[in-house]
Amino acid sequence: MAVSQRDLLRWQFELTWSLFEHHLELLDPADLLWEPQTPAVFTMRHNGTGWDRDWPTPEQEPTGVATAAWLTWHIGWWWTAAVDHVRGNEPREVVWPGPELAVEWLRGLRAQWLDVLATADLEATTGFPWPDGTMSVAHTLAWVNAELMKNVAEIGQLRRLAAR
Repeated sequence: MAVSQRDLLRWQFELTWSLFEHHLELLDPADLLWEPQTPAVFTMRHNGTGWDRDWPTPEQEPTGVATAAWLTWHIGWWWTAAVDHVRGNEPREVVWPGPELAVEWLRGLRAQWLDVLATADLEATTGFPWPDGTMSVAHTLAWVNAELMKNVAEIGQLRRLAAR
């Protein structure tokens, strides 16, 4: 049985998402802001009116650990950019909604992504995340699956550590 490229990418995404749902169902808003004991932590910080993200410097990158909050912002940032680029739209500003709404926000991005998976021209080229514009939309869809799997594993590990 031959499987189309689109069907394979959709299957891979749904497999990754099912693993994410396992963690999302158990994730408490407090877990998102839990900080592991490490020299450098990247998180989301409330500024009085919204949320700001820490941004690692090159000196911190090898030793820094991101909180689940920062990782959910990061997923939202690259996923929103991927949706916009594949659809040919100008990238939107990404605003993290806070710990109480982060899970629902990610589920909303999933719904947008399912539409992209169903309708995107897989052979078209795109400049995200490859700025030279030589990769196909199918490459971007595969990259999203890989990036999501990596971030899901990180969030799952943090959730388990926070529950200890």
